[in-house]
Amino acid sequence: MRNVPSNVRVVALGDSLTVGYQSFGPFENMRRPTPYTDTLVDCVSREFPPDVLLLEMINRGAIGELSEQMLARFNLDVIRLSPRIAIILGGSNDLGWGYAPEEIFSNLRQMYELALTNAIVPIACSVPSILGFDDGIPPRIALNGLIREHGRKEKVRFVDLFSATMDPATRRLADVYSSDGLHLNAEGYRKIGATIYEEGLGPILRAMLDRGLQN
Repeated sequence: MRNVPSNVRVVALGDSLTVGYQSFGPFENMRRPTPYTDTLVDCVSREFPPDVLLLEMINRGAIGELSEQMLARFNLDVIRLSPRIAIILGGSNDLGWGYAPEEIFSNLRQMYELALTNAIVPIACSVPSILGFDDGIPPRIALNGLIREHGRKEKVRFVDLFSATMDPATRRLADVYSSDGLHLNAEGYRKIGATIYEEGLGPILRAMLDRGLQN
């Protein structure tokens, strides 16, 4: 008898880092984005045969968006889609506009809670570092600390994209992953995709399949 695969829908919510936006020179600005969600799809297909797991990956990134705007569209772009899992990565633009880490975290926390209330497993991602703007690093560390601690207390899975893409000597975004100091290049987006899979999505999918959850 043929196995009936588990169908898992995943929504990735975020800003330009979820879109996979890259900043290019004047002769390169027509290149397509390279979203980390492409790497997630590749990781799933390598680990799980299609007769075991069918993944539907939905990217809901919006360039330039603030965490407040992400929260405002959470019902439309996440809850109404009825995913099993929601990957939440936001706060970079807020920090650029000078919002306090505590204010940003309040919006993110509400998204984590909305997901859980609607039987959606949230993955809480830290904000990557920055290159060329050292004053922007401490607020990122503060925000990420709030996200990490919330994950620890509330058992929300936390993915540390900051550590995965930083230069350990300076805590700046590593040059090898940087497009313009804020956005990532293709290698950077592949790195955060692999990190989200290793620390977040992969373990969740394995646990779901171990419990025999199917649609």
